[in-house]
Amino acid sequence: MADPFQDVDSAGPEFVKMFADAMDVRQSDPTMEKIVASYLDRLPFAADSLTIEVGAGAGAVTRRIATLAHPTKVVGYEPSKGFVNEAIERSSGHSNLSFVVADGASLPIKDKTVDAVVMHTVLTHVTHPESLLAEAFRVLKAGGSLVICDADFSKSTFSSIPNDPLNICAQEFVREFVTDAFIVGKLRTLIANAGMEIASFDVTSRVVTSREQMRPWVEVTTKQMVERGDIGKDLADALVAEHDRRAELGSLYGYQAFATAIARKPY
Repeated sequence: MADPFQDVDSAGPEFVKMFADAMDVRQSDPTMEKIVASYLDRLPFAADSLTIEVGAGAGAVTRRIATLAHPTKVVGYEPSKGFVNEAIERSSGHSNLSFVVADGASLPIKDKTVDAVVMHTVLTHVTHPESLLAEAFRVLKAGGSLVICDADFSKSTFSSIPNDPLNICAQEFVREFVTDAFIVGKLRTLIANAGMEIASFDVTSRVVTSREQMRPWVEVTTKQMVERGDIGKDLADALVAEHDRRAELGSLYGYQAFATAIARKPY
């Protein structure tokens, strides 16, 4: 199965709504708020500047950019019409924010007109990340900033014990919903090859301990495994129940690593 985030609308409205909600929940996680606040604090947001987010999804991060950048203009570009509709609905009250349906490899923007480009959990879902980076280079002004924040899905786990049965949900999610689980290890080379200068690169751990944080991983993966005939519904229900049991007992443990790279377009 191809990563459904490559063509979200074809996955259907239920998928769009589920992951629009999941993105809001993930971004409200204190660790994710800290990660986003940290990289946004390093952007200048000068008067009359333009900041764009490429692959904005349902706008969870874009709204935070707009709040910090206000009153300067912020635009979220997203190829999924479903996600854009969700983003518009969820962004009322942000007068400086708009969303446009557009592919990150072909933005409807003139050359050298953007002050900052943000790509938050995007490159891990595309087949040709170099195309998005080349487009970012094209639209950025000289001295403009590129921020890439993405998950190192190769490190994602639900394991609390050896051969933890719950971890199959993490493994299945990465296999079915991620295009390149190892993108983080390639970021610095990709950025340099795009002609930009890396200003910083760091990795932050995200520990999952609450029911809401990654439950969609368990729900969608067990559902798919049942539909394929890999497991029966009883086992699927048991895996969801085990996730919830651990959450209620305070023993749930999941792990993700998020990398943030900030680069500049040379003068």
